Amino acid sequence: MPNRTYDLIIYGATGFVGRILCHYLAEHLSSTPHIKWALAGRSQNKLECLQKELETQTAPPPILVADSSDSDALQGLCRSTRAIVSTVGPYAVFGELLVAACAETGTDYCDITGEAYWIKRMIDRYQASAEQSGARLVNCCGFDSIPSDLGVLFLQTHAHERFKSYLSSVSLRVSSVRGGASGGTIASVIEAIKAAKSDPDLRRQMLDPYQLCPQTNLYKVPQLSLKGAGYDSVFNAWMAPFVMEAINTRVVLRSSVIGDLNYGQDFTYDEAVLTGHGLRGRLAAIGMSLGIGAMLISFYFNPLRSVLNRWVLPSPGEGPSPEAQLRGNFDLRLYGTNEMGAWLGARVNGDRDPGYGSTAKMLAQSALCLLETPHQTTSGGFWTPATAMGDALIDRLQRHAGITFDIEESPQNIGK
Repeated sequence: MPNRTYDLIIYGATGFVGRILCHYLAEHLSSTPHIKWALAGRSQNKLECLQKELETQTAPPPILVADSSDSDALQGLCRSTRAIVSTVGPYAVFGELLVAACAETGTDYCDITGEAYWIKRMIDRYQASAEQSGARLVNCCGFDSIPSDLGVLFLQTHAHERFKSYLSSVSLRVSSVRGGASGGTIASVIEAIKAAKSDPDLRRQMLDPYQLCPQTNLYKVPQLSLKGAGYDSVFNAWMAPFVMEAINTRVVLRSSVIGDLNYGQDFTYDEAVLTGHGLRGRLAAIGMSLGIGAMLISFYFNPLRSVLNRWVLPSPGEGPSPEAQLRGNFDLRLYGTNEMGAWLGARVNGDRDPGYGSTAKMLAQSALCLLETPHQTTSGGFWTPATAMGDALIDRLQRHAGITFDIEESPQNIGK
């Protein structure tokens, strides 16, 4: 990419996650001035305010103005940089033109979307042009779905070293999570429900766990998706559905069939939230399951959704306070077995609010890692975090993002 002014542009810099990301990058890159980065968005005034905030941490990055509906402006943005990060959601509403511009100009791209149906649409429309231009497009570089995708990679890598084979079955359990939701995340969920409501074919596609996988000669194994309260014998605890399973499972399965990973034709993966032991744990699992169902129903019907949007839900741009983000954390457990019955487990822990504080750090390190990954290693096209950056990103997250990956040797240890 000769004669590009910047290494990295943050598009949507003044949004809720964008601001957290920019403050983190300003501090993180203060010792690496060779990385040239810039702030971008649609509002000159908001960008200037953010630029002034960053003056206290480092020399403030320049600002660039481009609206998400202005194809020419986005093309110019992409031609000026090696890589671009987008935090502008819902991506199904605001994200396509930027993806198209990156695919055409050979500009690498990362985002934090959790909208699987939109990713599928982007792959169908722009995979060929990205392959031709060399643009590497990596979706889901936040809490959805880096801990799941890289957690499975980490576990499978150690399993292959130890057993000379991959685990044929892997499960992820949310042991604990502390964090809040922003208006942007809620808006993305609502947009997905509206899209499914208006398109019966899309509804059917959304139910396919292999939705993001190449369909040619794909061998599909039935995948477990928990719909209500269940019991996990490894933890001797009750469990409930995990709201992010719908995107995480699809990303993990895509990783398993593209690139060089290939966890095997019979690979299965599932996720759930642990709710505790005994009667209390069972009641919590039932309550959580009913709560998720009630939330989805309320989003589905326009009158209920309007009431929630006006009186209950955070607006776009709103989210957890800085103090709440610092208090946040997450603890995820993974375990799996291979065809011979050998067992291995892992933990993934984060030290910030998962959806915002940790997500901002994951996204920043994904973009920086992609900048350091040679194009000879990863060609143009749509990739997952595991297939695009893999172990190099795991290393960066452990060194710079407060996220740890650890192996557990036995079910007795991982259940504690």
